[in-house]
Amino acid sequence: MISVLVLTKYGNKVASSRQRFVQYEPTLKLAGIELIIKPLLDDKYVIDLFKGRKVNIINIILCYLKRFKVIFFSKEVDVIWVQYELFPYLPSIFDKMIAFLGKPVIYDFDDAIFHQYDSHKSKFIRKILGKKLEPLLSSANHAICGNSYLEKWASEFTETSVIPTVVDTDIFKPIKEQENKKVIVGWIGSPATWEYVQPYSDLLKSISKDYQVEVLVVGSGEPEGKNDLTFIDWSEKEEVRLIQMMDIGIMPLRDDLWARGKCGYKLIQYMSCGLPVVASPVGVNKDIVDAGVNGFLASGEKEWLDALKILISSPSLRIKMGEEGRKKVINLFSLKSQASKVERIFVKSLNNKGEFS
Repeated sequence: MISVLVLTKYGNKVASSRQRFVQYEPTLKLAGIELIIKPLLDDKYVIDLFKGRKVNIINIILCYLKRFKVIFFSKEVDVIWVQYELFPYLPSIFDKMIAFLGKPVIYDFDDAIFHQYDSHKSKFIRKILGKKLEPLLSSANHAICGNSYLEKWASEFTETSVIPTVVDTDIFKPIKEQENKKVIVGWIGSPATWEYVQPYSDLLKSISKDYQVEVLVVGSGEPEGKNDLTFIDWSEKEEVRLIQMMDIGIMPLRDDLWARGKCGYKLIQYMSCGLPVVASPVGVNKDIVDAGVNGFLASGEKEWLDALKILISSPSLRIKMGEEGRKKVINLFSLKSQASKVERIFVKSLNNKGEFS
Protein backbone atom coordinates (compact mmCIF):
# COMPACT_ATOMS: atom_id res chain seq x y z
CA MET A 1 0.00 0.00 0.00
CA ILE A 2 1.34 3.44 -0.99
CA SER A 3 0.54 6.05 1.67
CA VAL A 4 0.03 9.62 0.48
CA LEU A 5 -0.10 12.56 2.88
CA VAL A 6 -2.55 15.02 1.31
CA LEU A 7 -2.08 18.58 2.58
CA THR A 8 -5.18 20.42 1.38
CA LYS A 9 -5.98 24.05 2.04
CA TYR A 10 -9.57 23.35 3.11
CA GLY A 11 -11.78 20.49 4.22
CA ASN A 12 -14.91 19.04 2.61
CA LYS A 13 -16.88 22.28 2.66
CA VAL A 14 -14.84 23.66 -0.25
CA ALA A 15 -15.24 22.15 -3.72
CA SER A 16 -11.54 22.24 -4.64
CA SER A 17 -10.64 19.96 -1.73
CA ARG A 18 -13.61 17.62 -2.24
CA GLN A 19 -13.28 17.20 -5.97
CA ARG A 20 -9.52 17.19 -6.46
CA PHE A 21 -8.64 15.04 -3.45
CA VAL A 22 -11.37 13.55 -1.25
CA GLN A 23 -13.43 11.97 -4.03
CA TYR A 24 -10.39 10.01 -5.23
CA GLU A 25 -10.05 8.16 -1.89
CA PRO A 26 -12.20 5.05 -2.64
CA THR A 27 -10.88 4.55 -6.19
CA LEU A 28 -7.22 4.99 -5.26
CA LYS A 29 -7.59 2.70 -2.24
CA LEU A 30 -8.68 -0.10 -4.58
CA ALA A 31 -5.45 0.54 -6.51
CA GLY A 32 -3.34 0.22 -3.35
CA ILE A 33 -2.98 3.96 -2.61
CA GLU A 34 -4.13 5.32 0.74
CA LEU A 35 -4.82 9.03 1.10
CA ILE A 36 -4.23 10.64 4.51
CA ILE A 37 -5.97 14.02 4.16
CA LYS A 38 -4.99 16.86 6.49
CA PRO A 39 -6.58 20.27 5.76
CA LEU A 40 -4.84 23.48 6.77
CA LEU A 41 -7.87 25.67 7.50
CA ASP A 42 -10.70 24.14 9.50
CA ASP A 43 -14.44 24.27 8.82
CA LYS A 44 -14.88 27.17 11.25
CA TYR A 45 -12.71 29.34 9.02
CA VAL A 46 -14.69 28.34 5.93
CA ILE A 47 -18.08 28.93 7.58
CA ASP A 48 -16.98 32.37 8.79
CA LEU A 49 -15.75 33.17 5.29
CA PHE A 50 -19.00 32.10 3.62
CA LYS A 51 -21.09 33.98 6.18
CA GLY A 52 -19.05 37.16 5.69
CA ARG A 53 -17.85 37.15 9.28
CA LYS A 54 -14.55 38.62 10.39
CA VAL A 55 -11.74 36.08 10.15
CA ASN A 56 -10.45 34.87 13.52
CA ILE A 57 -6.68 35.47 13.45
CA ILE A 58 -6.07 33.31 16.53
CA ASN A 59 -7.83 30.40 14.85
CA ILE A 60 -5.69 30.82 11.72
CA ILE A 61 -2.50 30.81 13.81
CA LEU A 62 -3.63 27.61 15.51
CA CYS A 63 -4.33 26.03 12.12
CA TYR A 64 -0.84 26.95 10.92
CA LEU A 65 0.73 25.50 14.08
CA LYS A 66 -1.25 22.30 13.60
CA ARG A 67 0.13 22.00 10.08
CA PHE A 68 3.70 22.28 11.39
CA LYS A 69 2.89 19.41 13.74
CA VAL A 70 1.39 17.30 10.94
CA ILE A 71 4.52 17.71 8.83
CA PHE A 72 6.95 16.90 11.64
CA PHE A 73 5.08 13.70 12.54
CA SER A 74 4.52 12.35 9.02
CA LYS A 75 7.80 10.59 8.32
CA GLU A 76 6.20 7.21 7.56
CA VAL A 77 4.30 8.31 4.44
CA ASP A 78 5.54 7.55 0.93
CA VAL A 79 4.41 10.60 -1.04
CA ILE A 80 3.25 14.13 -0.18
CA TRP A 81 0.47 15.75 -2.25
CA VAL A 82 0.14 19.51 -1.62
CA GLN A 83 -2.78 21.68 -2.62
CA TYR A 84 -1.29 25.01 -3.75
CA GLU A 85 1.24 25.57 -0.94
CA LEU A 86 1.78 24.69 2.70
CA PHE A 87 1.55 28.13 4.32
CA PRO A 88 -0.28 30.86 2.37
CA TYR A 89 1.27 34.32 2.67
CA LEU A 90 4.35 33.06 4.52
CA PRO A 91 7.78 33.15 2.81
CA SER A 92 8.83 30.01 0.94
CA ILE A 93 11.37 29.08 3.61
CA PHE A 94 8.48 27.69 5.68
CA ASP A 95 7.18 25.60 2.77
CA LYS A 96 10.68 24.26 2.08
CA MET A 97 10.71 22.49 5.43
CA ILE A 98 8.81 19.65 3.78
CA ALA A 99 12.04 18.68 1.99
CA PHE A 100 13.44 17.40 5.29
CA LEU A 101 11.00 14.48 5.12
CA GLY A 102 12.86 13.22 2.05
CA LYS A 103 9.66 12.18 0.27
CA PRO A 104 8.47 12.81 -3.28
CA VAL A 105 6.35 15.98 -3.38
CA ILE A 106 3.52 16.62 -5.84
CA TYR A 107 1.79 20.01 -6.04
CA ASP A 108 -1.78 20.46 -7.23
CA PHE A 109 -3.24 23.64 -8.74
CA ASP A 110 -6.80 24.32 -9.85
CA ASP A 111 -6.50 28.10 -9.47
CA ALA A 112 -3.89 30.61 -10.58
CA ILE A 113 -2.76 31.26 -7.01
CA PHE A 114 0.59 32.55 -8.26
CA HIS A 115 -1.31 35.67 -9.36
CA GLN A 116 -2.42 36.36 -5.78
CA TYR A 117 1.27 37.10 -5.20
CA ASP A 118 2.81 38.36 -8.47
CA SER A 119 -0.22 40.57 -9.25
CA HIS A 120 -1.08 41.62 -5.70
CA LYS A 121 -2.06 45.26 -5.24
CA SER A 122 0.58 45.59 -2.51
CA LYS A 123 4.08 46.29 -3.81
CA PHE A 124 5.47 44.71 -0.63
CA ILE A 125 3.61 41.42 -1.26
CA ARG A 126 4.74 41.38 -4.89
CA LYS A 127 8.35 41.92 -3.86
CA ILE A 128 8.45 39.42 -0.98
CA LEU A 129 6.14 36.69 -2.31
CA GLY A 130 5.89 37.35 -6.05
CA LYS A 131 8.10 34.38 -6.89
CA LYS A 132 7.39 32.31 -3.78
CA LEU A 133 6.07 29.24 -5.62
CA GLU A 134 8.82 28.93 -8.21
CA PRO A 135 11.54 27.38 -5.98
CA LEU A 136 8.95 25.06 -4.42
CA LEU A 137 7.98 23.68 -7.81
CA SER A 138 11.60 23.48 -8.90
CA SER A 139 12.30 21.05 -6.07
CA ALA A 140 9.05 19.09 -6.55
CA ASN A 141 8.64 15.80 -8.41
CA HIS A 142 5.52 16.84 -10.26
CA ALA A 143 2.71 19.37 -10.57
CA ILE A 144 -0.87 18.38 -11.32
CA CYS A 145 -2.64 21.27 -13.06
CA GLY A 146 -6.35 21.71 -13.66
CA ASN A 147 -5.96 23.27 -17.12
CA SER A 148 -3.43 24.28 -19.77
CA TYR A 149 -3.10 27.85 -18.48
CA LEU A 150 -1.86 26.56 -15.13
CA GLU A 151 0.32 23.93 -16.76
CA LYS A 152 2.04 26.49 -18.99
CA TRP A 153 3.17 28.33 -15.86
CA ALA A 154 4.13 25.26 -13.81
CA SER A 155 5.98 23.50 -16.65
CA GLU A 156 8.76 26.09 -16.45
CA PHE A 157 9.79 24.62 -13.10
CA THR A 158 8.86 20.91 -12.95
CA GLU A 159 7.19 18.01 -14.75
CA THR A 160 3.48 18.51 -15.17
CA SER A 161 0.22 16.77 -16.03
CA VAL A 162 -3.16 18.33 -16.83
CA ILE A 163 -5.90 16.66 -14.81
CA PRO A 164 -9.16 18.62 -14.84
CA THR A 165 -11.44 18.96 -11.87
CA VAL A 166 -13.85 16.04 -12.23
CA VAL A 167 -17.16 14.72 -10.94
CA ASP A 168 -18.44 11.25 -10.20
CA THR A 169 -20.92 10.82 -13.04
CA ASP A 170 -22.70 8.06 -11.11
CA ILE A 171 -23.68 10.75 -8.58
CA PHE A 172 -23.92 13.85 -10.79
CA LYS A 173 -26.48 12.54 -13.27
CA PRO A 174 -29.71 13.69 -14.91
CA ILE A 175 -33.13 12.99 -13.51
CA LYS A 176 -36.36 12.64 -15.46
CA GLU A 177 -37.75 16.08 -16.24
CA GLN A 178 -40.94 16.99 -14.47
CA GLU A 179 -43.86 17.87 -16.71
CA ASN A 180 -45.26 21.42 -16.71
CA LYS A 181 -42.36 22.61 -14.58
CA LYS A 182 -41.31 26.24 -14.80
CA VAL A 183 -37.94 26.61 -16.57
CA ILE A 184 -35.13 27.16 -14.06
CA VAL A 185 -31.93 29.01 -14.94
CA GLY A 186 -29.37 28.10 -12.30
CA TRP A 187 -26.00 29.11 -10.90
CA ILE A 188 -24.05 27.34 -8.15
CA GLY A 189 -20.94 28.63 -6.42
CA SER A 190 -19.71 30.48 -3.35
CA PRO A 191 -19.78 34.05 -2.01
CA ALA A 192 -16.31 34.55 -3.52
CA THR A 193 -17.48 33.67 -7.05
CA TRP A 194 -20.85 35.45 -6.86
CA GLU A 195 -19.05 38.65 -7.91
CA TYR A 196 -18.86 37.27 -11.46
CA VAL A 197 -22.65 37.04 -11.62
CA GLN A 198 -23.42 40.46 -10.16
CA PRO A 199 -22.92 42.37 -13.46
CA TYR A 200 -25.65 40.17 -14.95
CA SER A 201 -28.06 40.33 -12.01
CA ASP A 202 -30.35 42.89 -13.68
CA LEU A 203 -30.43 40.77 -16.83
CA LEU A 204 -31.36 37.68 -14.82
CA LYS A 205 -34.07 39.59 -12.98
CA SER A 206 -35.58 40.82 -16.25
CA ILE A 207 -35.49 37.29 -17.71
CA SER A 208 -37.24 35.99 -14.63
CA LYS A 209 -39.99 38.57 -15.03
CA ASP A 210 -40.32 38.70 -18.83
CA TYR A 211 -40.11 34.98 -19.58
CA GLN A 212 -41.73 33.56 -16.42
CA VAL A 213 -38.65 31.53 -15.51
CA GLU A 214 -37.10 30.96 -12.11
CA VAL A 215 -33.49 32.01 -11.52
CA LEU A 216 -32.03 29.76 -8.84
CA VAL A 217 -28.84 30.92 -7.09
CA VAL A 218 -27.08 28.38 -4.87
CA GLY A 219 -24.30 29.27 -2.46
CA SER A 220 -23.88 33.00 -3.03
CA GLY A 221 -24.34 33.93 0.62
CA GLU A 222 -26.69 36.81 1.35
CA PRO A 223 -26.28 39.36 -1.48
CA GLU A 224 -28.35 42.52 -1.68
CA GLY A 225 -31.16 42.98 -4.15
CA LYS A 226 -32.72 39.54 -4.02
CA ASN A 227 -35.92 40.53 -5.88
CA ASP A 228 -37.03 38.07 -8.58
CA LEU A 229 -34.21 35.59 -7.81
CA THR A 230 -34.37 32.49 -5.63
CA PHE A 231 -31.43 32.17 -3.22
CA ILE A 232 -30.60 28.88 -1.47
CA ASP A 233 -27.67 28.08 0.81
CA TRP A 234 -25.24 25.48 -0.49
CA SER A 235 -24.89 22.17 1.32
CA GLU A 236 -23.00 19.07 0.25
CA LYS A 237 -26.06 16.93 0.91
CA GLU A 238 -28.33 19.00 -1.35
CA GLU A 239 -25.82 20.03 -4.03
CA VAL A 240 -26.66 17.40 -6.66
CA ARG A 241 -30.42 17.65 -6.14
CA LEU A 242 -30.34 21.42 -6.58
CA ILE A 243 -28.41 21.16 -9.85
CA GLN A 244 -30.82 18.47 -11.06
CA MET A 245 -33.67 20.94 -10.47
CA MET A 246 -32.15 23.32 -13.03
CA ASP A 247 -32.83 23.38 -16.78
CA ILE A 248 -29.97 25.68 -17.81
CA GLY A 249 -26.63 26.23 -16.05
CA ILE A 250 -24.72 29.50 -16.26
CA MET A 251 -21.12 30.52 -15.60
CA PRO A 252 -20.35 34.19 -16.17
CA LEU A 253 -16.73 35.30 -15.75
CA ARG A 254 -14.82 38.49 -16.36
CA ASP A 255 -11.65 38.15 -18.39
CA ASP A 256 -8.83 38.60 -15.88
CA LEU A 257 -5.73 36.67 -14.83
CA TRP A 258 -7.48 34.87 -11.97
CA ALA A 259 -10.48 33.81 -14.09
CA ARG A 260 -8.20 32.42 -16.82
CA GLY A 261 -6.83 29.96 -14.28
CA LYS A 262 -10.24 28.58 -13.28
CA CYS A 263 -11.14 25.00 -14.15
CA GLY A 264 -14.79 25.35 -15.16
CA TYR A 265 -16.08 23.13 -12.37
CA LYS A 266 -19.57 24.65 -12.47
CA LEU A 267 -19.90 23.78 -16.15
CA ILE A 268 -18.79 20.21 -15.47
CA GLN A 269 -21.36 19.87 -12.69
CA TYR A 270 -24.16 21.20 -14.89
CA MET A 271 -23.23 19.14 -17.93
CA SER A 272 -22.88 15.93 -15.94
CA CYS A 273 -26.48 16.45 -14.80
CA GLY A 274 -27.61 16.84 -18.41
CA LEU A 275 -27.96 20.63 -18.52
CA PRO A 276 -27.13 22.88 -21.47
CA VAL A 277 -24.87 25.75 -20.40
CA VAL A 278 -24.19 29.39 -21.11
CA ALA A 279 -20.73 30.64 -20.18
CA SER A 280 -18.32 33.50 -20.73
CA PRO A 281 -15.59 32.65 -23.30
CA VAL A 282 -12.79 32.92 -20.74
CA GLY A 283 -10.00 30.43 -20.06
CA VAL A 284 -10.95 26.76 -19.94
CA ASN A 285 -14.63 27.59 -20.54
CA LYS A 286 -13.76 27.76 -24.24
CA ASP A 287 -12.50 24.16 -24.10
CA ILE A 288 -15.42 22.75 -22.12
CA VAL A 289 -18.24 24.42 -24.05
CA ASP A 290 -18.65 23.39 -27.68
CA ALA A 291 -20.72 26.34 -28.87
CA GLY A 292 -23.97 25.23 -30.44
CA VAL A 293 -23.41 21.60 -29.36
CA ASN A 294 -23.60 21.46 -25.56
CA GLY A 295 -24.27 25.14 -24.86
CA PHE A 296 -23.36 28.68 -25.81
CA LEU A 297 -20.46 31.05 -25.18
CA ALA A 298 -21.64 34.60 -24.58
CA SER A 299 -19.89 37.97 -24.26
CA GLY A 300 -21.92 40.97 -23.16
CA GLU A 301 -25.57 41.27 -22.21
CA LYS A 302 -27.00 40.90 -25.72
CA GLU A 303 -25.28 37.57 -26.37
CA TRP A 304 -26.25 36.35 -22.90
CA LEU A 305 -29.86 37.35 -23.45
CA ASP A 306 -30.01 35.76 -26.91
CA ALA A 307 -28.49 32.48 -25.68
CA LEU A 308 -30.80 32.24 -22.70
CA LYS A 309 -33.88 33.08 -24.80
CA ILE A 310 -33.05 30.31 -27.27
CA LEU A 311 -32.68 27.71 -24.53
CA ILE A 312 -35.70 28.90 -22.55
CA SER A 313 -37.94 28.64 -25.63
CA SER A 314 -36.76 25.21 -26.82
CA PRO A 315 -37.13 22.19 -24.50
CA SER A 316 -35.93 19.83 -27.25
CA LEU A 317 -32.72 21.84 -27.75
CA ARG A 318 -32.09 21.80 -24.00
CA ILE A 319 -32.42 18.01 -23.98
CA LYS A 320 -30.16 17.55 -27.02
CA MET A 321 -27.45 19.87 -25.71
CA GLY A 322 -27.69 18.34 -22.25
CA GLU A 323 -27.11 14.87 -23.67
CA GLU A 324 -24.05 16.07 -25.60
CA GLY A 325 -22.67 17.79 -22.52
CA ARG A 326 -23.01 14.68 -20.39
CA LYS A 327 -21.20 12.59 -23.03
CA LYS A 328 -18.29 15.02 -22.95
CA VAL A 329 -18.08 14.97 -19.16
CA ILE A 330 -18.10 11.16 -19.07
CA ASN A 331 -15.26 11.04 -21.60
CA LEU A 332 -13.05 13.87 -20.31
CA PHE A 333 -14.17 15.22 -16.94
CA SER A 334 -15.34 12.21 -14.95
CA LEU A 335 -13.70 10.49 -12.01
CA LYS A 336 -13.48 7.27 -14.03
CA SER A 337 -11.66 9.00 -16.89
CA GLN A 338 -8.95 10.56 -14.70
CA ALA A 339 -8.34 8.32 -11.66
CA SER A 340 -5.84 6.05 -13.42
CA LYS A 341 -3.77 9.10 -14.41
CA VAL A 342 -3.52 10.19 -10.78
CA GLU A 343 -2.53 6.66 -9.82
CA ARG A 344 0.29 6.62 -12.40
CA ILE A 345 1.68 9.90 -11.08
CA PHE A 346 2.06 8.44 -7.59
CA VAL A 347 3.66 5.25 -8.89
CA LYS A 348 6.12 7.16 -11.05
CA SER A 349 7.00 9.52 -8.22
CA LEU A 350 8.22 6.48 -6.28
CA ASN A 351 10.03 4.55 -8.99
CA ASN A 352 11.16 7.64 -10.94
CA LYS A 353 10.94 5.95 -14.32
CA GLY A 354 8.53 5.85 -17.20
CA GLU A 355 6.59 8.68 -18.74
CA PHE A 356 3.45 10.48 -17.73
CA SER A 357 0.52 10.51 -20.12
